[in-house]
Amino acid sequence: MELELETLRPQGSSCLTENPESDSDPLPEYCHYQDEGCEFASSCLSCPFTRCIYDEPGGKQHFIKRLRNQEILRLYADGKEIEELAATFGVSQRTIQRALKRSKE
Repeated sequence: MELELETLRPQGSSCLTENPESDSDPLPEYCHYQDEGCEFASSCLSCPFTRCIYDEPGGKQHFIKRLRNQEILRLYADGKEIEELAATFGVSQRTIQRALKRSKE
C-alpha cells in the first residue's frame, strides 16, 4: 500500500505518515506541496491569472492563440497585408482572416 501511495503523490510533495484519517488520501494539512509554478509564473501564488491556465478549457494553447491573434490585429492595423501576416506567423491566409473577423465581433 505504501508503494502505491508513493506513485500517486505529486512530485515535490511529501506527506506525513501520522495522518489519523486515512493512509490512502491524506488531508492537505498533512502534506507539503512545493510550489514550482509553471512557464508563466515562478510560483502559483505570484501567477498573473485569476484562474490557473491549465484549469481553463483549451488551457495554454487557447492562451497562446489569443496572444497571436492580438498581435495579428496590431500588425494588420499598422498596414501589414494578410499574405505577409500568414507568412510571418506560419499559418494560412484563412486563419488570418478568421482572426480579423473575430476581432470585429
